[in-house]
Amino acid sequence: MLLSLVIKNYALIRELEIHPSGKLNVVTGETGAGKSIMLGAIGLLLGNRADAKSLWNENEKCLVEGAFDVSTYKLKTLFEQYDLDYEEQTLIRREISPGGKSRAFINDTPVTLDVMRVMGDRLMHIHSQHETLELANKNFQLGLIDSFAGNGKLVNEYQVAWKEFVTVWTAYEKIKAESSALKQESDYIKFQLEELTKANLSLGEQQQLESEQQVQEHAEEIKVNLTNILSLIDQSEFSVRNAFITIRAQLNSIVSFSPTYSKMYERFESLRLELDDLAKEIEHESDLVEFDPNRAQTINDRLSTLYQLLKKHRVQDVSQLMEIQETLQQKHEKASNLDDYLLKAKNEIERTEKIVSETGAKLSLTRQKVFAAITKQLSQLLKELGMPDAVVKIEHSSTPPSASGMDSIELLFSANKGVLPRPLVQVASGGEFSRLMFSIQYILAEKTSLPTLILDEIDNGISGEVAIQLGKMMKQMAQKHQLITISHLPQIAAKGDAHYFVYKDNTSAKTISHIRQLSEKERIDEIAKMIAGANPSAKAIANAKELMDL
Repeated sequence: MLLSLVIKNYALIRELEIHPSGKLNVVTGETGAGKSIMLGAIGLLLGNRADAKSLWNENEKCLVEGAFDVSTYKLKTLFEQYDLDYEEQTLIRREISPGGKSRAFINDTPVTLDVMRVMGDRLMHIHSQHETLELANKNFQLGLIDSFAGNGKLVNEYQVAWKEFVTVWTAYEKIKAESSALKQESDYIKFQLEELTKANLSLGEQQQLESEQQVQEHAEEIKVNLTNILSLIDQSEFSVRNAFITIRAQLNSIVSFSPTYSKMYERFESLRLELDDLAKEIEHESDLVEFDPNRAQTINDRLSTLYQLLKKHRVQDVSQLMEIQETLQQKHEKASNLDDYLLKAKNEIERTEKIVSETGAKLSLTRQKVFAAITKQLSQLLKELGMPDAVVKIEHSSTPPSASGMDSIELLFSANKGVLPRPLVQVASGGEFSRLMFSIQYILAEKTSLPTLILDEIDNGISGEVAIQLGKMMKQMAQKHQLITISHLPQIAAKGDAHYFVYKDNTSAKTISHIRQLSEKERIDEIAKMIAGANPSAKAIANAKELMDL
């Protein structure tokens, strides 16, 4: 529910802050005082378009901020979906700069207007007498019937089945498309796969062969250099080894004189041992180096094969060739088993389609069972709201399975005796439609968790006992759901748990709209004025008290 609302620098509103009741809030005031302006500002929190022309002071930014208690709304998954921090007290903010740039925030995280619309739709709903599109929407009508029937679990079960069916069907269509291409390419795929398989590829082979090729091509040069190195180390009169023998003897003679000389001797010993080890390795490598024309040819032939394959497949190394081979192997196996894949996919379609049909049939049956009850209840509520001849019917036909089920429905309505019920958009006037929509909201309030509901003068065209009945129904709804209603009827105003009064201040150079919560005495005076005008009589004040006591 809405915990607080702050509006700054919007239209005629310089600054406004309210903390509405969790039950029924009534907003009254003179025509043009700013009630609808407040709704326009709230609409910004629902993602409506912003206009810099709506700024009270065109040199300052506009701010609209709403704090909501969402602890009972089960919105954690929605917050996670949009990567938002979930807070049980969620803050939604909209800012409009003097230049017209609009920014939106949820819990101080910037969001797009699309995200704000999705979130706002779960938190608030504004209903005015001119709102017709939603009720005329068949999906909305189905949602109404499912809420009335308590179909939440069954609808979820059907949607899970439907999504699985769509996934399986998409996979089947993909296999069909792939199978056509694979059949055309199967011979070529087989040829390429056989070529790569025959090459008997292995990781690291190319680098190893290229290194060995270098040795074969420069075998004589390598042999000469290694022999010369060995001679310098060990086999000449002035070899390094002879020098090391002399150095070792001289260092050994002074070792006992200082720890420093001892460490030098140890380091030298390490060098000597490393030199011995290096000489052995050089001698071993020298023995191995031998130009072998047959081996050189074998290496060249193998590398030529690898280079041709790399060029053909436009890759840089053998590991990439092996990846291509694996892909070709998979395609070849799939091409060889296409009939099996298609059969399995068809079986999956049949399995999921059966679940969809069975679940859809159950859902359809539960929907049809409540048609009579919901139309009867709506007709009864409309009678209580001053439409004694109102008739509501539901036209139903079965359809192939879709995302919403296997039903097509149309809510039919007639407000007048002797007139056949017809689709809503064809027959309902503004006042009639408002009462019908309110009756539906009244029913939904008993069946589901509604967001904060804002009713914008839906009481137009009614008065007297009907207005009293409407006020009672609002009061009942507000026991479970937060309601904010803008009204011009004293019968409605008298039912409020909180009463806010909107008024204009013309004392400054520019008109300002204000809103304040009325005390008990102020409420009586305001309701009396709504009954009898600016200077209410004692009788009007008594009537106001009576309305509040009803």
